[in-house]
Amino acid sequence: MHSLPLFHRLAGQPVIVLGEGDMAEPKRRLVERAGGRVVRDMQEGIDEGARLAFVAHDDAKMCEGDAIRLRCAGLLVNVVDRPDLCDFTTPSVLDRDPVLVAVSTGGASAGLAKQLRLRLEKLLPADLGALADKLFSMREAIKARFPDMATRRRALDEALGEGGMLDPLATEGESRVQAWLDEADYSEADRTEIVTLSSDDPDDLTIRQARLLGSADAVIADPASPPAVLARARADAQRLSLPHDGPMPKGLVVVLHRA
Repeated sequence: MHSLPLFHRLAGQPVIVLGEGDMAEPKRRLVERAGGRVVRDMQEGIDEGARLAFVAHDDAKMCEGDAIRLRCAGLLVNVVDRPDLCDFTTPSVLDRDPVLVAVSTGGASAGLAKQLRLRLEKLLPADLGALADKLFSMREAIKARFPDMATRRRALDEALGEGGMLDPLATEGESRVQAWLDEADYSEADRTEIVTLSSDDPDDLTIRQARLLGSADAVIADPASPPAVLARARADAQRLSLPHDGPMPKGLVVVLHRA
């Protein structure tokens, strides 16, 4: 990844936005939409402890100078339409509060990010946020039903997967959460799956292989396994190397090796 995607909480926080006109105003609206407080003066924002700054002057040299001063003061800086001067970029955002989907091209093409977001708008139901809120409100009940974390994760993966009872691409998912919890009888035993790679290209993974990697609790990989394929596994999955002579990890284990 060229960048680390993060969601930054801004509610009530000062954010510096420098500049006027068509480039600066959208950034002010974006900050306000996220609950931040726009500060138009650099020194005032620094004194108030701002952590983020947007620079949107018409003059390129002024942008460069302000970016340097802000960075020296410890802020992360975004210079509009100057990805080479940016510590962070702003994605195209799909809002299904509290679900946010952010599409970024790292500053390569805002138009491409927008069109991808518009396609996703058609796929994600308008009431997706209600499903997220319901799952949040029932966290304790779900934990009580599935005390083991690995089992709980797999049960939710099954329910939220394609065609599952809580499929997030289906409407009215919120109304089915209680029924799912009442009926859920997920007691899958620990299991091991073997994935044989046909190439170094992660796009050559079958749908089943990609799904196994994305949901595995542990991955035991041949040292020759390409990093691009290993990156398809969950970031918090346990990573081990072949040959593995110790006890098998619990949960879903994927053994990855080359053909």
